[in-house]
Amino acid sequence: MDITPCRDKWAGTMSDRERFNRQMHYQSIDRCFNMEFGYWEENFELWPLFKENGITTNGQADRFFNFDRITSVGSATWMRPGFPEETISEENGKRLIQNRDGLIAEVPIDGHGTIPHYLKSSITTPDDWKQCKEERFDLNHPDRTIDIAALQQRHPADRDYPLGVGCGSMIGKIRDMLTFEGLAYACYDYPDMVEDMVETCCQLVENSLDQLLPHMTFDCATGWEDICYKNGPIVSLDFFTEVIVPRYKRIGAKIHAAGIDLWYTDCDGDVRPLLPGFMEAGINCLFPYEVNSCIHPAELLSEYGTDLRIMGGIDKLEMRKGKEAIRAYLDSVAPLVERGGYIPFCDHRCPPDVSPDDYIYYLDLKEKMFGMG
Repeated sequence: MDITPCRDKWAGTMSDRERFNRQMHYQSIDRCFNMEFGYWEENFELWPLFKENGITTNGQADRFFNFDRITSVGSATWMRPGFPEETISEENGKRLIQNRDGLIAEVPIDGHGTIPHYLKSSITTPDDWKQCKEERFDLNHPDRTIDIAALQQRHPADRDYPLGVGCGSMIGKIRDMLTFEGLAYACYDYPDMVEDMVETCCQLVENSLDQLLPHMTFDCATGWEDICYKNGPIVSLDFFTEVIVPRYKRIGAKIHAAGIDLWYTDCDGDVRPLLPGFMEAGINCLFPYEVNSCIHPAELLSEYGTDLRIMGGIDKLEMRKGKEAIRAYLDSVAPLVERGGYIPFCDHRCPPDVSPDDYIYYLDLKEKMFGMG
């Protein structure tokens, strides 16, 4: 679908790729890298600027707002095949489903956005995992073979935008498969099973990297590790340090050998207890860095200095409060943009209760403050 941008791209003298790399390495730039993390599904139904212009996805929204381009590639580093998606029953306004991770969940029949109510996991015992591993985690599944030539054509070495290489998830997707509560119990009831799950995830990522890294150049590594909430990590620090961090180190060794020194991972909640382990293994950037479950990005960047980078960190709850709150918050991160190693955008998907007019004000103010035009 052809998208007609609603605004000009921020003026600049550097390519998106050069700008991103220099900004994340504390070097001088023409202007701030301009990006956002996306929007709730409801935004596409409720915001007039999306509805009236036929914008229905986050990718389309990126082009509509003319953001700088950033993308990543990887391979199948989770189940292949997944569990069949199916509806089990419908009653009282709720649909009982099985999802691709094998979870039985309740979701609203009307489809409004909400976190599903997970009732049961298909994996609860080592025997369940043994069968699932044999059926769905085969390292040699055809989907895990990467068409390198096609990726090289799609993302040439002389591209003008930053490209990340996907480093998957060591424990976040396992949480998806076991549920929050199920993972908490399994770490104590079946620690060997959970460690074998982590090892399997690590091998799948290593397999992907072994295919990609010799043939393509990347500007960063990316990951998804959603294992924290407002009270900290959902696994014990001992388990994280003894089981997960060594697998991160194996992945870090591969990407560092390929010349990649920037690795960000998406982990919501209060990530502070995990930061030492992240950084020891080479994960040196937080994305999209939720503020309310943690602290203002300035505090973390002050504590860790230039060893840490942050992408995101614009408090969505402040964005809900209107223009004065938006201006105040952007003022609070302006020194971080000037310092480098920080790219400001909404600290997760922008929710629909942010006024569309205020959101446009936010984009305009970001350009005025950080576009450096």
